[in-house]
Amino acid sequence: MAGIQRALLVIADIGGYTRFMKVHRINLSHAQYVVSRLLEAVIDGAGKKLQLTKLEGDAAFFYAKLKGDVDGDDLVARLGSIRRAFLERQQEISADRACNCDGCVQVGDLKLKFVAHVGDVAFQKVKSYVELAGMDVILLHRMLKNHVPHAEYVLVTDVVHDRLSANVRARANAQEEDFEGVGEVQTHWLVLDDIAPCTLEPRPTSWLRRIWAWLRMTIRSMPYFVGAREPCEGFRNLDEARGTVAPRLSASI
Repeated sequence: MAGIQRALLVIADIGGYTRFMKVHRINLSHAQYVVSRLLEAVIDGAGKKLQLTKLEGDAAFFYAKLKGDVDGDDLVARLGSIRRAFLERQQEISADRACNCDGCVQVGDLKLKFVAHVGDVAFQKVKSYVELAGMDVILLHRMLKNHVPHAEYVLVTDVVHDRLSANVRARANAQEEDFEGVGEVQTHWLVLDDIAPCTLEPRPTSWLRRIWAWLRMTIRSMPYFVGAREPCEGFRNLDEARGTVAPRLSASI
């Protein structure tokens, strides 16, 4: 059963693997594991107010149905919670790392960015899944390709920007974007450190923790390593970093 409803739409997008990452199955399998664990943290950090509709490679697509205007203060708080959960998991993976492949070594370089928009969305429930459709969903995804000159930011449209607090709006940078299939859209971007600062205490580690972390990674990466599943399939940021589309790889290294 389909229905049209106004909703807040948010994508949390993970990027940062460089074009120098060697394209072989160990690196990609471990990159798949790292990003999966970071996405799990992102979902946990979103709480109950943002509902996950789907994972899209290296990104998580959330929504929240609205009865009125979006609560700008609550949105900023949600983004801050997601960012803290991401950074804590990133620190944990880095501290417990026992592998020197590119997919593991570069975990500390991974960044988190957000795009957010409010619009009218068609909700289609298929079994236990909720699919979202409409031009506003298309616009949200087009917003991931932009000209923001920072690695970690939140990019919003006018309808979201107008509901932010005066203090947050004062930190925003207006930028007109020409999105494919949509046209020119007025957007506003904010640096995450300005609206969601996060300082973490150093995390202790041990060889026991590193061995356990390596075993867990090895077990979860095995289907990708042996070729039963394709690693990093749909990782748009990894494809862009390499400047090409990830090739279909054989099971051999």
